[in-house]
Amino acid sequence: MSRQMQDKVCVITGGAGSIGLAAAKLLLAEGAKVMLADLDAAALEQAAAQIGADAPGRLAWSAADVSRADSVADFVSRTVERWGNIDVLFSNAGNFGVVAPVTDYPDDVFDQVMAVHVKGAFLAAKHALPRMNDGGSIIITSSIVGVTGDAGVCAYVTAKHAQVGLMRVLAKEAAARNIRVNTIHPGPVDNQFQLHVEKNLTGVLGRNATEFFNEIIPLRRHARAEEVARSVLYLASDASSYTTGSLLMVDGGLSA
Repeated sequence: MSRQMQDKVCVITGGAGSIGLAAAKLLLAEGAKVMLADLDAAALEQAAAQIGADAPGRLAWSAADVSRADSVADFVSRTVERWGNIDVLFSNAGNFGVVAPVTDYPDDVFDQVMAVHVKGAFLAAKHALPRMNDGGSIIITSSIVGVTGDAGVCAYVTAKHAQVGLMRVLAKEAAARNIRVNTIHPGPVDNQFQLHVEKNLTGVLGRNATEFFNEIIPLRRHARAEEVARSVLYLASDASSYTTGSLLMVDGGLSA
């Protein structure tokens, strides 16, 4: 049976996190070759050992800081040297920052969040696009807060909105080569990243933030990383051949 991503070369930043790892696993199952990039080399090695056994020769990893141009250029070059030009860039690296009002928000933390989400997505596209095959796909992980806002998380919300602006520019610029560019917008996901966020928000809300989210999400639960990964597969594959410049909500109806 034909696989949707047979021999397609995919780069995933934030590759050691739950969404990056779930996407890598699904893309590999569909026949892709996958380069994982992440700041945490130990986590990358563990991730590769976890999912690489069933895909010999089709999974590689590179420790990288997405906020540094030389580091991004390095993992793009490693990918091209190993497998040839890139078909899919899944720009998924992220960090959260802290919970604080704008008047108290630390300047250095704001800069760190913007550097990973915004500059990181910019640099990944800048260096990957010249080595992408025509007809490829760029997917950027934004968030439900890329279309809404919440008090206390100004850096994260600002960064996620900025990624939508970047996506829209890229979609126009890459269209001549039939390269599609879209953002995905997960709501709360059942993973360690979201748990960290909810621990911070519990004090602000004055109640258990996890329970709060489950009450206000129409589907009444957090997403599984595998569910977000299926949205990535759709945008990476030819199933979305006429979808570009779009925001795909994966939020259980929270933004409806």
